[in-house]
Amino acid sequence: MAHARISANLPPNIDPTKASIAFGKRALPKLSEELQSPELLTQQRALMALCDLVHDPQNVYQATEIGFLDNLKTLLLHPDSTVRQKTTQILYIMAKHNVGRQGLIQNGVISALTELLDDPVDICRKNTHQIFEMMAKLPEGSVGILRAGLIPLLVFKLKTESEGIQELILDTLSNCLRVEASEALASGAITILKEKLTQSSAAIRSKAALVLLHIGTHPEGKSVVCEEVIPVLVSLLEDTDPEVQASATGALMFATIEPQGRFSALGAEAIPPLLKLVAEETSKARLSAIKTLTMLAELPEGRKTLLDHTDIFQQCLNDPCEAVKKAAKIAIGVIKWKPF
Repeated sequence: MAHARISANLPPNIDPTKASIAFGKRALPKLSEELQSPELLTQQRALMALCDLVHDPQNVYQATEIGFLDNLKTLLLHPDSTVRQKTTQILYIMAKHNVGRQGLIQNGVISALTELLDDPVDICRKNTHQIFEMMAKLPEGSVGILRAGLIPLLVFKLKTESEGIQELILDTLSNCLRVEASEALASGAITILKEKLTQSSAAIRSKAALVLLHIGTHPEGKSVVCEEVIPVLVSLLEDTDPEVQASATGALMFATIEPQGRFSALGAEAIPPLLKLVAEETSKARLSAIKTLTMLAELPEGRKTLLDHTDIFQQCLNDPCEAVKKAAKIAIGVIKWKPF
């Protein structure tokens, strides 16, 4: 005979670490109320549930509209590390959506996150830097980071953080310094980035060179790069990692726009490794190398050296990439130029 028995175990689809979610449009308002609960466990469960919901951009939009971000900003300073970790994780997930990034900018979340740069918990700091890296992909986000005065802090953190977080910081700086470089220069960024160019990590070397590339797009940045970094960039032209080669060549290209940069590059014997990159058809740095050599050819010493290697540029005229063919044609014209 069958017996009715009620199990003491929870149904398999119930997670006891998460708050129960209300039906439909009431789900987010209910969680918002629970985030303000004086009970720590209630707050933690609400955050766990919210982590799942904000993967949907519609929920991100609704959360922004009902003022969720003000609650989350408050929780960034919570004494409990789990609350801070889940709060930063939620903000990072929201930052992956355009509507979330806009919400974070409009609600002043960037400034609020500054306090977490010194958080004792590694994952909280990593989440924070992931948010900054994601925000910096938007011009408005880069401006927000600059206005929050974060650049000097980020530059300083390059000296103390783990390699994984350093990569995030370099990505953030790379995007922000396209907009403005003066704060980074005043913070001694060039010295720190120069050190990063010699790191054992190829990713760090590549990203540091890319930051220098963007610094070099600004007039005040070009002169500093010319004075301090060009010999190191030239040494990276022969790096074993193609990404490092590409970033270093790009940074060198912008530096050699200045006459001082051209003389420095010639003095560092940049022509042989640049010619090697031009000769390699699969090189990611090929286009930048051609343009850099074109600028070096504007100096009499550079032109004299390159006259013996025009065949390398002639081969580039058959390249399937139109930009490479055009650059090679210009380079040949500059190298073969003779005064009247």
